[in-house]
Amino acid sequence: MLKIIERPSPNHDPRAEDPIDILVLHYTGMRTAEEALQRLCDPEAKVSSHYTVDRDGTIYRHVAEDRRARHAGVSYWAGVRDVNSRSIGIEIVNPGHEFGYIPFAEPQIEAVIALSQDILSRHAISASRVVGHSDVAPNRKQDPGELFPWARLADHGNGLWPRDVGAQSAFDSKAFAEDLHRYGYGIPPDVDWPLEDVIAAFQRRFRPSCINGIPDAECAGLLRALLDA
Repeated sequence: MLKIIERPSPNHDPRAEDPIDILVLHYTGMRTAEEALQRLCDPEAKVSSHYTVDRDGTIYRHVAEDRRARHAGVSYWAGVRDVNSRSIGIEIVNPGHEFGYIPFAEPQIEAVIALSQDILSRHAISASRVVGHSDVAPNRKQDPGELFPWARLADHGNGLWPRDVGAQSAFDSKAFAEDLHRYGYGIPPDVDWPLEDVIAAFQRRFRPSCINGIPDAECAGLLRALLDA
């Protein structure tokens, strides 16, 4: 059984009647865990998440899952424009790109896996709807970032990772953009952010060795493997 410390936030709203069917992972992007926890529970900050996972694996609960936390902001995933209304948000303590991005700690990742599995056991969240903040808000966010072990989470049934990627001899940029949209990413004209930001978000998650916002045959192969999973 998960050991969860209650650290309530006042920053939440009623949910609509839509189902909870998205799980969004973030990093805190603040210098310390306590600084992040204070902000998530500060009524003046007006932000929150359902959970925060500290580097030692401690899990804090801020908002009940049947309430709408304020973690995703302006966002889009698979046609959903108010991601907060249909999602659960997990913040993972890490200073992030602004304050010295570092690898995630082993106890932390174990806790994230366990917490995610617990959430997925209670909500009908498909693998393609386990996403990062950068996936749903690619023009604004980079978290949880290129150091986050998405493949390991997928090994435990939390999200997708491209397997059995076939050789790509040809590349069609228009088809690649359409496939991004099929997978769930928002692309113009449905959203106001540049396609390059979306491609960079895809690369940050699925091809972190090269994040340049430029599509290529390798990216196309990875995306096709995801769509075929």
